[in-house]
Amino acid sequence: MLTKLRTLASLYLELGPRWSAFRLAYAFRLRTGLIRLQTPQYKWADRPLKHWLKPTIPSDSDSYAQWRKQNAPKFFASVGAGSPRPDYGTNAIEEANRLLNGELKYFSHEYHQTGFPPNWHKDPITNYQLPIGLHWSQISDDSATDIKFIWEPNRFAFVYTLVRAYAATKNEKYPQAFWQLIQDWADHNPPNTGANWKDGQEIALRLMAWTFGFYAFIHSPSTTPEHIAQFTQLIAAQAERIHANIGYAISTRSNHTISEAFGLWMVGLLFPELNHAEKYFALGKRLLEEEAKKQIFPDGSYAMYSLNYHRFILHLYLYAIQLGELNDSRFTLQLINSVKNSIHYLSNLIDPATGHMPVYGSNDGALVLPLNNCDFTDYRPLLQLGSIITTGQPMFEPGSWDEDVFWLCGELLTAKNAKKDLKLSALSELSGKSFPNGGTYILHNTNSHAILRCTDFTSRPSHADQLHMDLWMGSDNIAIDAGTYLYSGEGIWRNGLARTSAHNTVTVDGKDQMTMVSRFTWTNWAKGRVLKHTDDLWQGEHNGYKLVRHKRTVMALEGDRWLVIDDLEENVPHRYTLHWLLNDVPFTQNKNSLLLKYEASTYKIETGLLSGEGKLSILRADPNSTYGWRSRYYGHKEPAISLLLEANQSTVRFWTFFGFENDSIVLDKDVFRINSSDISFSSLYG
Repeated sequence: MLTKLRTLASLYLELGPRWSAFRLAYAFRLRTGLIRLQTPQYKWADRPLKHWLKPTIPSDSDSYAQWRKQNAPKFFASVGAGSPRPDYGTNAIEEANRLLNGELKYFSHEYHQTGFPPNWHKDPITNYQLPIGLHWSQISDDSATDIKFIWEPNRFAFVYTLVRAYAATKNEKYPQAFWQLIQDWADHNPPNTGANWKDGQEIALRLMAWTFGFYAFIHSPSTTPEHIAQFTQLIAAQAERIHANIGYAISTRSNHTISEAFGLWMVGLLFPELNHAEKYFALGKRLLEEEAKKQIFPDGSYAMYSLNYHRFILHLYLYAIQLGELNDSRFTLQLINSVKNSIHYLSNLIDPATGHMPVYGSNDGALVLPLNNCDFTDYRPLLQLGSIITTGQPMFEPGSWDEDVFWLCGELLTAKNAKKDLKLSALSELSGKSFPNGGTYILHNTNSHAILRCTDFTSRPSHADQLHMDLWMGSDNIAIDAGTYLYSGEGIWRNGLARTSAHNTVTVDGKDQMTMVSRFTWTNWAKGRVLKHTDDLWQGEHNGYKLVRHKRTVMALEGDRWLVIDDLEENVPHRYTLHWLLNDVPFTQNKNSLLLKYEASTYKIETGLLSGEGKLSILRADPNSTYGWRSRYYGHKEPAISLLLEANQSTVRFWTFFGFENDSIVLDKDVFRINSSDISFSSLYG
């Protein structure tokens, strides 16, 4: 009871009285059934198209379809233009054909047999089916299956693939599939019924994909007046559902607020014939502007402390900026500048040769704009698009990552973009090494760099990862982040990779730096503080273990060598465990060192204690723990190498060296001799 009271008190202090009051009221609405009265179940036929349209708009199918074609707001010029897209390869055609054969790609990575159309309420992995006839509020998002496997096909991300395949082939089977899938979805998902009406964010992403396909296929012979009329009816009902429960999204202070605001804004902009179009548009735009201020920090980093969620919201904002520009509904320069700062921030983290980023924070597999043939892990499509839109200049040489630009911008560079760049050029540039708002710090060496995390959280943490360090040698990500894998897995896999033990840091007595009270909520936030940051040295600490102080020092040494010192001290003994998660490559072990054999080089990792004895363990894909695993794609895990050094004492000083095969490390009292160079601890802490 006391623990529960402390948890509630921590939530109140960290999230505030307004959040607490709203959540209590929302719980009351759920338990009493009030929310079922506010968003009632009904049949599609109960609210025909006429119900949703303004009185002056014709509602019979033929007249409405003609009116719509003549009065539709502008959309991206490349969508439905009739001219073929540039040659970006045949991946989209292959993926579209697999969809038509009943194979659907989940989380931009793995195909599963679902049938065509798929069962919209069934998890293809476990074959578990959620209830179909219940009100959405009566269905748990944390049940016997991971609901994300239900929601994934219902986002309709495959619409972008159908559009790309149609642009390349003009084969009518793709728009026919689009309309067949929408009709089947409507047949099996009546309004406010079932899991696919539960989350406004899922609805918003579905509307985004549907609208992209609608504009792409509007002139197809397969698109009938009946299709057009029904489509607007379906759009209107789902927009109403978002609007009716937008307060919950706002309370999350997350990407849900942005996505649902975007959905309302987009429907209000593109479907002005709807009764509530102006209301949706105004509310959506206001929230998009407000949330950009709240959620994108001044240094360009993101308030959810997650790189994949950062990409998620940037895709929405870039899409909105371009669509608003086309329809003379521009966003403020402040919003555009926030997006520009985000692109700058991410450009400091990307490996330009591969497009890879650290898997920083929660990674649920979301990819809002799958408009290219690049892998899910490749961020170049986002940064190329963002750079073109906010500066008028590309960030990378031409490549497959340009396809997003083709769809949203048409020509790579225009005079309008060049003028926009002149307006933004006066805004101050940010440091390329320190991003303190988001807690990201970078140390560069000759051909390597370290990325560290340390922050005093101002919004809800994603992972318990204070003082985590990623290390890149060229394009080789040596010390890695484990990712996420599953939010709702069983046992240790219930968001298990969010825990401290999965990160490259030190745990005390096997505990987390913070208290996990649900899959997504931490209390007793650990406070991080940076003590020093120069060109070749970084030092920070956090207070997550209360009486135990953890301080980490990272040094960039000559010739792409690195030294990491971890100091922990208390008056009584503890079980301290230093963990390094390493990429899964062939390796050999020699006492307290590993040799990692990459194609171009062999890297050496050696670790030890300044005093006392420690136990070294090497685990790869451990079946009984989260050690030795990583996840780059949601729902998919793969082996990695966990190096653990454990000590039981009151005060400990761990050291870890990253270098090359023939490097020599000698420890003499408080002096490290690395090859021919001496490093004394007094110089580090003096």
